Amino acid sequence: MVPFLRYQKAQKLIVIFKKTNSYRTFAEIINFTFLNTFQNISNFFTEEKTFVTIGTFDGVHFGHQKILEKLVFEAKQAGKKSVLLTFFPHPRMVLQKDAKIEMINTIHERSALLEKTGLDYLIIHPFSKAFSKTTALEFVRDTLVNKLNISKLIIGYDHHFGKNREGNITQLTEHSLVYNFTVEEILAQDIDDVSISSTKIRQALISGSLKTANKYLGYPFMLNGIVVNGKQLGGKIGYPTANIDIKETYKLIPKAGVYVVKSNIQNKIIFGMMNIGCRPTVDGNHQTIEVHFFDFNQDLYGKHLTVELLYFLRDEHKFDAIPLLIAQLKKDEDTARDYIKDNC
Repeated sequence: MVPFLRYQKAQKLIVIFKKTNSYRTFAEIINFTFLNTFQNISNFFTEEKTFVTIGTFDGVHFGHQKILEKLVFEAKQAGKKSVLLTFFPHPRMVLQKDAKIEMINTIHERSALLEKTGLDYLIIHPFSKAFSKTTALEFVRDTLVNKLNISKLIIGYDHHFGKNREGNITQLTEHSLVYNFTVEEILAQDIDDVSISSTKIRQALISGSLKTANKYLGYPFMLNGIVVNGKQLGGKIGYPTANIDIKETYKLIPKAGVYVVKSNIQNKIIFGMMNIGCRPTVDGNHQTIEVHFFDFNQDLYGKHLTVELLYFLRDEHKFDAIPLLIAQLKKDEDTARDYIKDNC
C-alpha cells in the first residue's frame, strides 16, 4: 500500500477508535491494520527471517484462514515476519487458455480479504509461461531462500509447485535440509472433518448450494461491480433494481436465481434481494445481475457496490404474464424479509 493511502486509512481508523472510546497509539493502529503488498517478487527485500506460505488462495476460505492463522501466530511467537506468496493470473489462465476459469474472488477481493488476516507481507507475483518453467529447486533456492529469506514454510495438504508441479512435500523437506529452513504441512483433517477446497466451493456456488459455500468460505460470497443503466423494467412493476456490471470476466457468477443479499451503502447495511439470470419473462437475451434494496430510495448509478449473498431463495422461472411475476416477487420479498428478521 502506498504511504499516502496508508495515511488516509489510518486517519479514518483513528476517528473510529475515538468515537468508540478505544484509544490506541498510531503505531499500534498501523501494525494492526496494514498489510504491505508487493506486486512482484523482485520488488521484495527483507533482512529479517520470514515464515512463508504459498498458494493461489482463491476464496481465502476457512481452510486457507486456518493456514494463515497458524502462519501469523507462529511468526509472531518466533519474532519473524509472516509472508504469503500468491500468484495472479491463476496458473490455469496462463497455461490452459482455452479452459474457462472461474474464480471465487477477483484479485482485489482476495487482497482485501487477506488484509484482515494479520499478515506482514503479501506478494502477488505475476504468473507467466516463463515463470511456470521454474524448477522446484530453482524456486526454493532463488525465491524462498534468496528473496524471501525463509526460516519456515507452512503449506496446506498435498501442495505442489515448480515446473509441471514437480515439487511436493518430500522435495521441500529434502531442500529444507540443504538450505536450513523447516517445513510443516497442515493435514486436511487438522482443518476440518471435510476437506475444504476452492473447487468444492465453486461447485457449491454453481449448483445453488450457497449455504455450503458460505460455510466453507467463513464469510458470505460477494460480488463487486459498478451500478449501470438497465432497461428500468423493475421500476415499472414496483421493484426498482441496481444493475451490477462486473468487469472481471474470470469472476465466478453463481447459479441463476433469486438471493437474499446485503450491501454496505454509505456506512449503512442495506438488505435486499438479487436476481441473477436472463429475465425470461420479459424475453431477456443475456445474463444480468439486478439488486432490489428494501426500504431504500437513492440514486446508485455509477457507484461501486459490494453485494454479499446470504441465502438462495429460488431458481429463475419464466412466468406467463407480468402480474404473475409481480406476485412471485412479492412472495420473494416476504420470504427474504422473514429470513433477514430471523438470521441477520
